[in-house]
Amino acid sequence: MVQDVVMPFTLREPALSDAPQIAELHVTSWRETYSHLLSEVFFTEEHVQSRYEMWSHILGNPRAEWGIRIAECRGQVIGFAFFGPSFGPAGQELPRDRQLFSLYVTAERYGTGVGQTLLDATAADGPAMLWVARDNLRAVAFYRRNGFEFDGAEQTDPGAPAIVDARMVR
Repeated sequence: MVQDVVMPFTLREPALSDAPQIAELHVTSWRETYSHLLSEVFFTEEHVQSRYEMWSHILGNPRAEWGIRIAECRGQVIGFAFFGPSFGPAGQELPRDRQLFSLYVTAERYGTGVGQTLLDATAADGPAMLWVARDNLRAVAFYRRNGFEFDGAEQTDPGAPAIVDARMVR
């Protein structure tokens, strides 16, 4: 008999030195979830480098209004969440003042509480908005369990036109 053992994890604020692991997890999560919808350019070393530059900038320029947490196990980043003030195109009215920008967990940690812990540590249970790939049924179900509902707004990224992002609010 084989028993599935879930390794414990810790949650903490990331340091600039965590940017490479966060970038790698960011791209790996896209590969695990969206490889059938995204071109191979999203999974190249150049794209990992662009995510590294993005995370280096975010972590190197912290702001008090941002909530960023990473989950790690045995020194390896297994998930992260990024929460802060909402923004959109100039003049666009937003339904909430706070937004969950990112919440990614390694596929092997789905269903273990890592995502829930990250959401609770950043967005808690207050009013918020987020964009989710409309066809990512696992993520949609997770957000619905946490009180989010679609509000009808949708958008696509010209670089990834096969993915329709839908806004959820609570």
